[in-house]
Amino acid sequence: MKNISIWISAMRFRTLPLSISGIILASCLAEYNGLFKWGIFVLAILTTLSLQILSNLANDYGDGVKGTDNTDRVGPARAIQTGKISPDQMFNAIKINVLISIALALVLIFTAFGNRYFLLTLIFMLLGVASIVAAIRYTVGGKAYGYRGLGDFFVFVFFGLVSVCGCYVLYAKTIDHVTILPACVIGLLSVAVLNLNNMRDIDSDKKSDKVTLAVMLGKRKAKKYHYILIILAITLSGLFGILYYTSPYNLIFVVVYIPLIIHLIKVSKNTDPRLLNPELKKIALTTFLLATLIGIGHLL
Repeated sequence: MKNISIWISAMRFRTLPLSISGIILASCLAEYNGLFKWGIFVLAILTTLSLQILSNLANDYGDGVKGTDNTDRVGPARAIQTGKISPDQMFNAIKINVLISIALALVLIFTAFGNRYFLLTLIFMLLGVASIVAAIRYTVGGKAYGYRGLGDFFVFVFFGLVSVCGCYVLYAKTIDHVTILPACVIGLLSVAVLNLNNMRDIDSDKKSDKVTLAVMLGKRKAKKYHYILIILAITLSGLFGILYYTSPYNLIFVVVYIPLIIHLIKVSKNTDPRLLNPELKKIALTTFLLATLIGIGHLL
């Protein structure tokens, strides 16, 4: 039982709601247009969860074997760092997770497209491979993109554009302009979560030669960058509400602006990186709530 709890901790279940935010939002948009299918929804959720867990395990492995996770780390201790899971055990778990992700992705693609949409099937197979590679290469390998300040870009693309726009295509078999603004909103807030994490670890990352965008910007500019991400997400979600307005219920998501603004105030006053830990969970859950309310509001 203890061993199971260690693996559950390594999978970092607290990150999972953020990962499925785009799927829920895209599914609501599909339902509005009469395109929703439960089979696609369930498989999309399972595939996304599998990819997120893969990313979490790979991050633990990559940072662990590089020595980035050490006594200087401000965030929660990870499995390899504490010695609870060996690098070999983690690597084997990653390989199993890759196989699970591939299997789920293939079933999802063929459930959505069958044998009628060859080009879309090919595109989504390539996206699936890219998603798996991106999940692993954030910290693993000599050219890990998370160590070269590229993490923010990849998070925006995969958590925002691919998650929302891509999931909608699974239902509709075509791209729709209605997904663009929501995809950007979820992408920006997902990047904000990553940036907050990197702001917390900025000193330890410097010592370990992990060059995140926060390290490149420095503490003061990283905060300003964080403000831009949150404010732009609020602005674009508001613009979506106005452009696609049909009733007051469409705007129920604006209540989420309150915790986002409170979050900005706390970050602006922060001087102790350790106090950013609670904010990570809050902004991740707030993103999930915003995605859900935008989707539900669009249906009302």
